[in-house]
Amino acid sequence: MTPIRGVLVDVDGTLVDTNDAHAKAWVEAFAEEGFDVPFEKVRPLIGMGGDQLLPRVVGIEKKSEQGKRLADGWARIFRERYLEDARPLPGARELLAELHRRGVKLVAASSGEEEIAEALLAKVGAQDFLTDKTTSADAEKSKPEPDIVRAAREKSGLAAEEVAMLGDTPYDVEAARPVGVRMIALRSGGFPDDTLEGADALYDDPADLLAHLDGSPLFPKESADGVR
Repeated sequence: MTPIRGVLVDVDGTLVDTNDAHAKAWVEAFAEEGFDVPFEKVRPLIGMGGDQLLPRVVGIEKKSEQGKRLADGWARIFRERYLEDARPLPGARELLAELHRRGVKLVAASSGEEEIAEALLAKVGAQDFLTDKTTSADAEKSKPEPDIVRAAREKSGLAAEEVAMLGDTPYDVEAARPVGVRMIALRSGGFPDDTLEGADALYDDPADLLAHLDGSPLFPKESADGVR
């Protein structure tokens, strides 16, 4: 098996505990536009971008005037009401630091709003370890479409077989498949195990992956002796 030389890292729910907050921000944005949408309808769709979520929840395209207001409302509400309290998940910075120490290229694979993504990465101190990052500007469509994973893989400068994706939602798993990268899923996003089927491995959170890094798909036992 080709050694992994790069990891594409999702941000929300993978490095920072934000999935519930994003769902709440969407619910509040919908309410501002007169839509009564329960949290339970939105929460399972977190991990998709607004271009995917809006048509599924309220039948509105993000490119429409109302769609733009809803997406802008979500971003504003998240920044004003939820961003300050967002916290890194256990072991997030430590995992990035160890992967960086072992010579792994790290690319943040987020299709989120750039200002929010930057602020969340800063909470982890991820900039110390990242080679590059993506934002919504790098993809025509968000996850579960593969655009962002493909863009992040291209920014890594590595072949697909040399790269793994680290994410926390079924949409990460689905997006990684067409790109041909290996997929490691985390339970930290709050999705049931059966929805993460198709991942090459499953761990509780970044700390759990870090504790089992040697022997994981990133560092199989036969090559778990350091930098590759």
